[in-house]
Amino acid sequence: MTGLFGLLLVAATGCSKNDVPRFGFPKPITVQGDRVLPFWQGSVIAALVVGVFVWGLIFWCVIAYRKTSDELPRQVRYNLPIEILYTAMPLIIIGVLFYYTAVIENFEDKQTPHPGLTIGVIGYKWNWQFNYTAGTTKPLSVNGREGEPPELVLPTDTTIRFIESSPDVIHSFWVPSFLFKRDVIPGRDNQFELTITKPGEYIGRCAELCGVDHDRMSFEVRVLSKADFAKWQAAAAQSQNGVSPQAALSAAGSNS
Repeated sequence: MTGLFGLLLVAATGCSKNDVPRFGFPKPITVQGDRVLPFWQGSVIAALVVGVFVWGLIFWCVIAYRKTSDELPRQVRYNLPIEILYTAMPLIIIGVLFYYTAVIENFEDKQTPHPGLTIGVIGYKWNWQFNYTAGTTKPLSVNGREGEPPELVLPTDTTIRFIESSPDVIHSFWVPSFLFKRDVIPGRDNQFELTITKPGEYIGRCAELCGVDHDRMSFEVRVLSKADFAKWQAAAAQSQNGVSPQAALSAAGSNS
């Protein structure tokens, strides 16, 4: 058993994360997601190895010790090495998983003294509001309307702090490509930071069953390069009442 885990470890270290299936996870676009994906892959592989080993033992016992006569088989008790093995191995596996879970969670929860951009995320029944409170030339607000989900515009290669709040019920801010989600809880401001590495268009959702119109709580995420985001900032700052991301991008002449 120890040799099997050693062989698995050697094989895993020889593979890049792109060589290993993502097991249902989307391709991460954040620095934090790049740390989460290998842990998820390793956890699934470890679970599969343990599962195959246990299934093999079950089938071996079924075949090797199947009943061939009415004679009662010899009863065996107190196999100390086996009892130590099936007690120690789960403790070791749980300890390793706990250690890496704590390390990655601490990395995800780490906050910098001066983030490059701060966005207030307000989840309410039944839409989202995004307030650019710091890191822009002028405070901006993007608010969703009925039948029109808001678009959250973000830059790459920038430490972005999200500050969540809710005036009514619990929601959950979730962008699958971030490999991260966090509840939006009334009466408490949850905070987290992300650094996005890949521009593009992504989808965001509420991951908490928050009420009758929970399905309406989607939003769009558009990630721009730092240069294009600066153009969007400049165009949006010219509006007195805020501006839609699409209009600001058109005014800025961005081709993103």
